[in-house]
Amino acid sequence: MTNVIGRVAVLGDGLSLWGGMDPATGAIIDPHHPQHGMVLTGLVVVMPSGRGSSSSASVLAEAVRAGTAPAAFVLGESDLILEIGSAVAEELYGVRVPVVVAGDRAASLSDGDHVTIGPRGGLRRG
Repeated sequence: MTNVIGRVAVLGDGLSLWGGMDPATGAIIDPHHPQHGMVLTGLVVVMPSGRGSSSSASVLAEAVRAGTAPAAFVLGESDLILEIGSAVAEELYGVRVPVVVAGDRAASLSDGDHVTIGPRGGLRRG
């Protein structure tokens, strides 16, 4: 994997991709989510954690296929479902969406920051 460089979008709550993100558009479609309507395509999505359904893995893989996936996820805590979705997308389409567990460092990132994620999951601003 090469470096991923992207603009940060901080989500106020965790997001289940199943029923929460439209893989055809990359938009948040969960009407109860604080960022409802935001398009995540190509962004480094920062959130406290994933939320819910194991079907999120298939939604992430479908978004990769459609070219609407986020560039990466930076999480406060681990989410195995997003990691599985990333691995499946890499196997099927040759594209891996990094999932970085940054712990408390995730909360230090702000909307619009630019970050670089290294090949081993290292995270730095700029």
